[in-house]
Amino acid sequence: MPGMRTQVGIVGAGPAGLMLSHLLHLRGIESVVLESRSRDHVEHRLRAGVLEQGSVDLLCRSGVGERLQREGLRHEGIELRFAGESHRVPMADLTGRAITVYGQQEVVKDLIAARLAAGGSILFEADAVRLDGLDSDSPIVHFRRDGRDEELHCDFVAGCDGFHGVSRGAVPDGVLTTYERTYPFAWLGVLAAAPPAVEELIYANHERGFALYSMRSPEISRLYLQVAPDEDIAAWPDERIWAELRARLETVPGWSLNEGPILEKSITPMRSFVVEPMRWERLFLAGDAVHIVPPTGAKGMNLALADVALLGDAFAAWYDGGRTDLLETYSAKALRRVWRAQHFSWWMTSMLHRLERDDPYESKLQTATLRYVATSEAYARSLSENYVGLPEV
Repeated sequence: MPGMRTQVGIVGAGPAGLMLSHLLHLRGIESVVLESRSRDHVEHRLRAGVLEQGSVDLLCRSGVGERLQREGLRHEGIELRFAGESHRVPMADLTGRAITVYGQQEVVKDLIAARLAAGGSILFEADAVRLDGLDSDSPIVHFRRDGRDEELHCDFVAGCDGFHGVSRGAVPDGVLTTYERTYPFAWLGVLAAAPPAVEELIYANHERGFALYSMRSPEISRLYLQVAPDEDIAAWPDERIWAELRARLETVPGWSLNEGPILEKSITPMRSFVVEPMRWERLFLAGDAVHIVPPTGAKGMNLALADVALLGDAFAAWYDGGRTDLLETYSAKALRRVWRAQHFSWWMTSMLHRLERDDPYESKLQTATLRYVATSEAYARSLSENYVGLPEV
């Protein structure tokens, strides 16, 4: 059976796996990235689009931020709409930091280009099927490519292959503890060929349900509606989507949406998921393989990048001088940030969505919370600190 050898085997070519491979390259550490999908697929699948300040700094500091700096949309605040009111949260004024709107697929494109330009090894359409020897000093990733069974031998395995990947399942029963919450609603998301009618994101709490007005470029809008978790996308023709967006967002006199052709539409369930620990023996897990947050707080991709920033330093310490302390503390340190983001995402989700459509008490609590954010500098600063990303947790 054909075999390959590298120092760190990375399963998954999303932002986590690609960034880890890039960071390791900068430290002189070899890696091979295995990705089950094609390059075209991973470069075009729509995911998150908001980068915290720390994520922007990481990308720029590591030399892959040139296009981000040129094309990314820097936002220094967000707008909250509720009870017929509109309030701006001036995040940059309150924290000195901002966010940047730049699609996850663009981050992936930049990282793939950087790795290939540096001679990095990314094997697309290479489906990892089994991990062996994780409790030895020479783990093996078994994968299939072009109809052949192959092996990747390495010192460590980084499982960055998402919720449905094989990495987490390679940990023996009884080692991992799972924490999970499923929300009683989903997001209907659309990508529209319509110039954004705003310069910053709008989060709307409305009696008909939550809505979010975002964007991907000066020509493309990204919009979301709260819907039932079992909603059928076929029941949402374009006109119904625009009508519902108008009802939930056009609550400020004189303001209206820009409409245009809907390019894509999908429904995403809302859930929270954390697995502890994020390491077993020579397997280190990162990103969606071990934690998922509802997208309300814009934390998913940012947490993945924060994970591998820690992991890159830990591997470098091991290869540079045999240090094991950063490898040993990786899980505990990463989980502190993960749980902070979990709480923030839960809080934003609970404050903005209709949890029980016929519960007037809950509605009044949400309005009171939103008005407190809008009128209290301390509360607004807390939201802002979490949204733009805490430097250390």
